[in-house]
Amino acid sequence: MRNSLFLKVYLTLLASLAVVAFTSAFFVRLGQDELDRGWGGRRDKFIATMLPVTDDPAMLKITLDRLADAFAADLALYNPHDQLIASAGEPFKLDAPGSRQSHDGKRPFVIRLADGRSIQARMPLGPGGRNPLGYLAVIAGVIGLAAYPVVRLLTRRLERLRRGVEIWGAGELGTRVATSGSDEVAAVARSFNIAADRIERLVDAHRSLLANASHELRSPLARLRMAIDLYERSADQATKREIVQSLSELDSLVEEILLASRLDHVQKLDHVEAVDMLALTAEEGARNDVAVTGSTAIISGDVRLLRRLVRNLMQNGLCHGAPPVIAEVATDGAIVRLCVKDHGEGIPDGEGTRVFEPFYRPTGRSESKGGWGLGLSLVRQIATHHRGSVRYERVPEGGACFIVEFPASSVAQPVARPTSTSG
Repeated sequence: MRNSLFLKVYLTLLASLAVVAFTSAFFVRLGQDELDRGWGGRRDKFIATMLPVTDDPAMLKITLDRLADAFAADLALYNPHDQLIASAGEPFKLDAPGSRQSHDGKRPFVIRLADGRSIQARMPLGPGGRNPLGYLAVIAGVIGLAAYPVVRLLTRRLERLRRGVEIWGAGELGTRVATSGSDEVAAVARSFNIAADRIERLVDAHRSLLANASHELRSPLARLRMAIDLYERSADQATKREIVQSLSELDSLVEEILLASRLDHVQKLDHVEAVDMLALTAEEGARNDVAVTGSTAIISGDVRLLRRLVRNLMQNGLCHGAPPVIAEVATDGAIVRLCVKDHGEGIPDGEGTRVFEPFYRPTGRSESKGGWGLGLSLVRQIATHHRGSVRYERVPEGGACFIVEFPASSVAQPVARPTSTSG
């Protein structure tokens, strides 16, 4: 039988109670012995004073009767030769004067008088004479019984949490555990559920990415295979351009997949510097024949990733929208805003957020035309890594508008001028 957390906790509690009970009994017993010694000394002195040597046997008998009645004791007075002088109460004779054996709750003892006489007595224990260990054992037992359901409830919740983690670890990523309560166990359960949600979404995203990437790779590979066959038969320039275009498409897709995977796993940017978004956007606009307007706006970020973000927005408008494509950079207080507009059909209603999913394909678009790849998905990832956001807005006169907002840089730093290096 595997070790049970309940048994460990409960037995630890019982052991702690036992230690406390025995320790308390020990110290109480020490105090009781000291109290008994004080009581016994006063008692012996009182009895000796009440039995002077000058008293005759009749008076001694009266005195002993009074003492026996007052102390509820059995008393016997002996002379120095161990001969009985007088007695009171039940007759008895101690076989060993130092004996500690009790009789009917009375403890025997011997008192030696200064004149050589001795008194043998059996008397109830003095104040506090009862052994406290019994009381402490009863108290510990009651606490142990009362603690049983409490410990069981706590460990049962921990066992449910453990079983949930084991099931989740076996591959059931949709498994979640109960989060009832407000203590540390509930906090651990909530933390597990949050982590499980994130991991499940990440795994699902990777599965979807792999499936969609495999699907998207088929078209350029098929075209490339066909173009190579045709090129072997007739090496014309059109076939060569088809081969080059298919290779470029494959290279671009693989590059986007690698970048998306890297951004999923990095916590912070490798290279952060001040970047002039207007200058960077203008340079990409010149490469892609996109008109750029606006004012100088400085943000902190990775210039290569920001260049990829601007390029993807422009190429998305050129590929899936209609000319003219316009980019605008503006500053609104502590916000730097980049808007890229096209004049195409726009995104179907209700799909403005899904457009940022990997390999999104709008409703009504045939599979032969492919999806939108990872372009806008990368835009969202890059914006998030720069503490920014991206959203889609429909243009009233027709077309799509993608708006990216970044926090403006508050530190005066040298502006990084864009270079011709591609992302």
